[in-house]
Amino acid sequence: MNEFQNHNNFMDMIRAIRACKTAAEERAVVRKECASIRAAISENDQDYRHRNLAKLMFIHMLGYPTHFGQMECLKLIASPGFPEKRIGYLGLMLLLDERQEVLMLVTNSIKQDLNHTNQYIVGLALCALGNICSAEMARDLAPEVERLLQFRDPNVRKKAALCTIRIIKKVPDLAENFINPAAALLKEKHHGVLLTGVQLCTDMCKVSTEALEYFRQKCIDGLVKVLKDLANSPYAPEYDVSGIADPFLHIRLLRLLRMLGQGDAEASDTMNDILAQVATKTESNKNAGNAILYECVATIMSIEENGGLRVLAVNILGRFLSSRDNNIRYVALNMLMKAISLDSQAVQRHRATILECVKDSDASIRKRALELVYLLVNESNVKSLTKELVDYLEISDPEFKGDLTAKICSIVEKFSPEKIWYIDQMLKVLSEAGNNVKDEVWHALIVVITNASNLHGYTVRLLYKYVQAAGEQETLIRVAVWCIGEYGEMLVANAGVLDIEDPMTITEADAVDVVETAIKRHSLDLTTRAMCLIALLKLSSRFPSCSKRINDIILHHKGSFVLELQQRAIEFNSIIEKHEKIRSALVERMPVLDEATFSGRRAGSIPAAVSTSHGAAPKVPNGVVKPASAPLVDLLDLSSDDTPAPSSSGGDFLQDLLGVDLSPASSQGTNQAQKSGTDVLLDLLSIGTPPAQSSSSTLDMLSPSQGNKKSVDMLNDLASPSAPSAQAFSPAKNSPMMDLLDGFGPSPPAPETNGSTYPSVVAFESTSLKITFSFSKDPGNPQTTSIEAQFANKSPNIYSNFVFQSAVPKFLQLHLDPASSNTLPASGTGSITQKLRVSNSQHGKKSLVMRIRISYKVNEKDVLEEGQINNFPRGL
Repeated sequence: MNEFQNHNNFMDMIRAIRACKTAAEERAVVRKECASIRAAISENDQDYRHRNLAKLMFIHMLGYPTHFGQMECLKLIASPGFPEKRIGYLGLMLLLDERQEVLMLVTNSIKQDLNHTNQYIVGLALCALGNICSAEMARDLAPEVERLLQFRDPNVRKKAALCTIRIIKKVPDLAENFINPAAALLKEKHHGVLLTGVQLCTDMCKVSTEALEYFRQKCIDGLVKVLKDLANSPYAPEYDVSGIADPFLHIRLLRLLRMLGQGDAEASDTMNDILAQVATKTESNKNAGNAILYECVATIMSIEENGGLRVLAVNILGRFLSSRDNNIRYVALNMLMKAISLDSQAVQRHRATILECVKDSDASIRKRALELVYLLVNESNVKSLTKELVDYLEISDPEFKGDLTAKICSIVEKFSPEKIWYIDQMLKVLSEAGNNVKDEVWHALIVVITNASNLHGYTVRLLYKYVQAAGEQETLIRVAVWCIGEYGEMLVANAGVLDIEDPMTITEADAVDVVETAIKRHSLDLTTRAMCLIALLKLSSRFPSCSKRINDIILHHKGSFVLELQQRAIEFNSIIEKHEKIRSALVERMPVLDEATFSGRRAGSIPAAVSTSHGAAPKVPNGVVKPASAPLVDLLDLSSDDTPAPSSSGGDFLQDLLGVDLSPASSQGTNQAQKSGTDVLLDLLSIGTPPAQSSSSTLDMLSPSQGNKKSVDMLNDLASPSAPSAQAFSPAKNSPMMDLLDGFGPSPPAPETNGSTYPSVVAFESTSLKITFSFSKDPGNPQTTSIEAQFANKSPNIYSNFVFQSAVPKFLQLHLDPASSNTLPASGTGSITQKLRVSNSQHGKKSLVMRIRISYKVNEKDVLEEGQINNFPRGL
């Protein structure tokens, strides 16, 4: 009767809480109940203690604080009756955790209950210990739990095994004490005890190497027998799940076998037969069978190599991919990503099914399948897989285009068999999802285009077709505008037509129309419109008949609200109208960009050059950050958001392109002629001068009447279309200054003087190359050292595309003249020479030091060699 009243009282509280319509009403009911429980606790009401604790547990589950009832749990646990203990242990597991200090007080009560004659009380104590056991409690109570692993009742043994798992996780050192009792559990006939025993052995193998070796030697035969009996067992209603006998035990056994077979060939060989049996005889019509098959596949992939079993496992995963259940397909894709590193050929057989998963409606399956396809690509299947992915790109969901585009670009760049195929695929991607393409991708495409001289005409015509239907694909427009600016005359003249092309007629006006249409699109950002202006400037020289029309388009942007566009328009208009003599040389076609250097920078394999720029780069609208020389870089068609600042290394981008010294002059330089090449080029277009320092307008600075004292030695280098290979001229010290944008010619060379001599040194030597440095100095300038580098080939092969680059610390300034050739003859048939000039601002204090990088091609293979030179003679 008393229990019935208590139950009604408890249900009354629940009904009162459920009847509350607002959170405030609920809090009021809970406060009232908590107040009555506190009053009962203070009065030490023993008759209703378990009822009050039951209420507290419900209140705790609602999220309200119940710490004031923790001691009531301990009092109920210490009670002699089973009902009180049951509520006390339940409250202990809900209201406390292992971090509570009050838990120390219950250790003795749990120890007594573990030794109790009532098996149900023992079970309560084991459950509580398995849930809230701390490291201190584990050490104190481990002997009692170890004894209970051999208890007569199977339910107690099962709970003791689960409690042991908690103990060894808290104190791994205790795992060795449980090895023999755990091994004994593997011989149990009761499935519940056997299941917990297998799990205990699995967890012990994770924390103890000794336990792992023991189970490998003593238990693996028994486990194989248990799994075989289970797989062949007749129908048992007690354990049957969808016609399969105890799939949970199946899975636990397979996981333990996986751990025992990993890294052990003998153990793996023992379990091969049973794994093959489970893989072939388990039905896959039900989810229970699929779970067993999945674990069986994971075990086969983890144990030591058996080719036949792995092919069987991959075929099972292939069947999973054909399932209608998304979860099954997802786990199959995950497992295939692990399997591809073990047996790529077996996974390749299911390539078509995996490609279908890329087109699945489920986003998670699409993403995982795309990652797997990326791993499947190799040289033999790159064309077929790329075609499938590009075709799907046209119809894919907008939110998936970003991931798909990134993977396609990566595949094309990594496995491209030929440049024409690379260009075709990249242009298809740009036309479909250009706005999802990263800047570095289209930068790389331009580098490849410049290196494919026989494909320039084909590429620009293909781009012209694509850009007609480009829509808002801004990246495609950038590449198209760049190529039309560079190779516009090939577009009009139909130069370099390939057999696969259809004939087409394009006029100069049509080519200008493309650029004009692009620059008028207000949706395009600053970088694209700036590239359009550069392309127009180049076309003004290539298409004289359209020069006036182009100038009118450029003039339209002189009033632009964007300062960058306004400045370009003013400068370019001045070049077209006032400086006809140098325009053709200024807008000459770009030199071939060094593909190896660009790839190395992109991969981060080339050391960063020592920066010589001063101050932060100015910011321009639309969030684009450009270095001080950005307008010049854009003029040379290097417009990009990530253009590197000028540096003193030989690897500087502009230096690579122009073959000139872009390092700033030392603060102790001898004359103005050593001024930074970057400054001279900026002066050329009146770029980079802050308004506060300018006494005249940009137009005045471009006027012949302006008498700015500017060095023209760098302009002599730039005047020739073949600047990288031309001999550099320096003006005489007293030569008159001239307008930078008017005509100019080579100045007479400076007179040679006989300086101090130093012994030659072998600066660098490898198995294939030898570099010798010879030194000389001008007596009037001890800080500057002239170096003549001689490159000798040590192999019988000819080195083509030979490029020497170097970098020096900040206290040094380096100038590299063009090399005598870019082809290094075979051993004994000749050499290449190149002159360097190094200025040491710490002369007499610090010695010269230099890092070098040499790239060349041997038998159509790129070779890159790097080193550091520290053996310069003293006194340099």
